[in-house]
Amino acid sequence: MEKSQKPIPYHLNDFLDWLEIERGLSSKSQENYSRFLKKFLDWLKINKIEQLKPHELTSEHIWKYRAYLAREYTPKTKKSLKKTTQNYYLIALRSLLNFFADRDIFSLPAEKIKLAKSKDARVVSFLNLEQLEKLFAVPDVSKINELRDRAILEALFSTGMRIAELISLNREQIKLKPETKDLEIVIIGKGSRPRTIYFSKRATHWLRNYLETRKDKEKALFINYKNKKGTPRRLTPRSIEKSIKKYAIMAGLPLTTTPHVMRHSFSTNLLEQGVDLRTLQEFLGHKTLVATQIYTHITSKRLRDIHRKFHGIKNK
Repeated sequence: MEKSQKPIPYHLNDFLDWLEIERGLSSKSQENYSRFLKKFLDWLKINKIEQLKPHELTSEHIWKYRAYLAREYTPKTKKSLKKTTQNYYLIALRSLLNFFADRDIFSLPAEKIKLAKSKDARVVSFLNLEQLEKLFAVPDVSKINELRDRAILEALFSTGMRIAELISLNREQIKLKPETKDLEIVIIGKGSRPRTIYFSKRATHWLRNYLETRKDKEKALFINYKNKKGTPRRLTPRSIEKSIKKYAIMAGLPLTTTPHVMRHSFSTNLLEQGVDLRTLQEFLGHKTLVATQIYTHITSKRLRDIHRKFHGIKNK
């Protein structure tokens, strides 16, 4: 690590180049980062410390900047910045510190920047294992379309795929040999980023059963059996959402059960098995850990419950 003699503002252009080359961000994303970082650079100027070098940045500076954001207000509404908006500015600054670390420029670790806690944090809905078993048991697998649906449900829970990723799968990607017990394939996920997904032994079993019924030459892995002749047979997100909702009602599960709830269930199950957030980030194909942190409150609640049980305090 070296101590750069260039003040922080003079690193902005190199940072934007790094976002493009190392992170592969679009020009629009770079523009957003530049806009969010300008707030910090303006704050440096206001406080007459625009000559501050990366290694001179301290936790005290970060704390004062966070306080500045918390007291800032939107000119139009005259209201203070939302916590989520404050976090955009802080995430941009985190990325700048990550850039310094990547370029071996001595500076404060990015982890020192804590995000503002929001009361409007996303509520993550998920199914527990008992509820999932009820859902899986509903499709009548003696019917070809419901056998397909069982394979879809198992695949969603096993892989944590997004619905768009699931419907884009092709048969040629699922190479099953007689000895294949479980399966891993590479898909192109959100943002055109490749990642590996894993089908469990159980999910592979249902995929095999489903594929053995396919006598057609359709390219898509999951097809619609009710389409008119000559029309595309690849399933749509809407058709899968409707099927899952129907099965959820039949199983007595929440009406809010969707393909994305299956993804949340996959994530929650892994966390309960002890998987850390960074590993989960890889499984989910999130570009940054920030997106994966929506699950933090789940693990925090679990740890709290374990602590209460250990200390003999009943949950309220």
